[in-house]
Amino acid sequence: MSAPTAFALAVAAVNGAAAAVGAWVYLRRKEGRVFWPLLRVGQAVAAAFAAYVGVLAALGHHPKEGLFYLYALLPIAVGVIAEQLRLSTASLVLAKLGIEDAKAVGALPEQEQREIVWTILRRELGVMAIAAFVVLCLALRAAQTAHGI
Repeated sequence: MSAPTAFALAVAAVNGAAAAVGAWVYLRRKEGRVFWPLLRVGQAVAAAFAAYVGVLAALGHHPKEGLFYLYALLPIAVGVIAEQLRLSTASLVLAKLGIEDAKAVGALPEQEQREIVWTILRRELGVMAIAAFVVLCLALRAAQTAHGI
């Protein structure tokens, strides 16, 4: 097994673990204390892999399949898009509930505030768990197409 294949499999393993934990937390309606650090490690490993692939390319080591670069670099774009979706979650939830802004939430009874916050956090977690699953799939494809490097 080549080093790029092993690195891609490491990206897949960490992001697969994050996706699994995220799905479990989402479906069980639990707190995501373990999920968020695991997700961030998965993102860091994916970024390190992309940098590694860039260094290999700069040194003239190229795979036999050009799609490898797509699979190796696309997780960065997935992460950026997922973070943007996560950031818009609060606005979407408040708009769906007909609440103008965070100040208006503060005027609600405490139980309703907690429910709104929980809804926002759960939706954020769901978005990021799906992103981790997509990165898992891309990393597996990168591992399959890394031959020749």
